[in-house]
Amino acid sequence: VQLQASGGGLVQPGGSLRLSCTASTSIESTRAVAWYRQAPGKEREFVATEGSGMASYAESVKGRFTMSRDNAKNTVYLQMNSLKPEDTGVYYCQTWIANKPYWGQGTQVTVAS
Repeated sequence: VQLQASGGGLVQPGGSLRLSCTASTSIESTRAVAWYRQAPGKEREFVATEGSGMASYAESVKGRFTMSRDNAKNTVYLQMNSLKPEDTGVYYCQTWIANKPYWGQGTQVTVAS
């Protein structure tokens, strides 16, 4: 399976972006899909995950980011509101299939005035 992440860009603090992660094949609603991000010079970190209608979020984004999915489009979304400069980084989507991790190519999010 291939994952294609998109929707990144440059946004001012307090702004919003919606990231999309589209899979080349259908992903069961029970299969968790996660978002990670990597800021310059930092380790990749967990942002959010959703599966079977249940989502969990890193403390740093809780209340600001929301995951959703459209199974008909094989797409998972990450709605990001009230963005902060510290949200800047490359965002990756990821899932596991047959005990193997699959990663999207990443989409750049830059929060700056």
